[in-house]
Amino acid sequence: QVQLVESGGGLVTAGGSLRLSCAASGAPFSPNTFHWYRQAPGERRELVASLTSGGSTGYADSVKGRFTISGDNAKNTLYLQMSSLKPEDTAVYSCNIVDIWGRYYWGQGTQVTVSS
Repeated sequence: QVQLVESGGGLVTAGGSLRLSCAASGAPFSPNTFHWYRQAPGERRELVASLTSGGSTGYADSVKGRFTISGDNAKNTLYLQMSSLKPEDTAVYSCNIVDIWGRYYWGQGTQVTVSS
């Protein structure tokens, strides 16, 4: 069984930065695409950033130029570097990995709160 554990969330003032981590462990698997999602209270879950196994990235317009998704294969860890944070970035952030067979794996989420 694959486990994904996020860390790095917390409280930050507007304009600050945070780096989220998503560590994968457990049974071996074959990841294909990597994603960060977020969900604010009362809002729908939003895809924030994506990374393919080939290294291509994509971002929601709301975070483009401020967030960077990356991965470290040696550490089995996915990252989301967030800069110039805004109060509207406040949400629970979750990592998601889709394997080559289309199976989804989710972390438990980490809270990010940006104060004005």
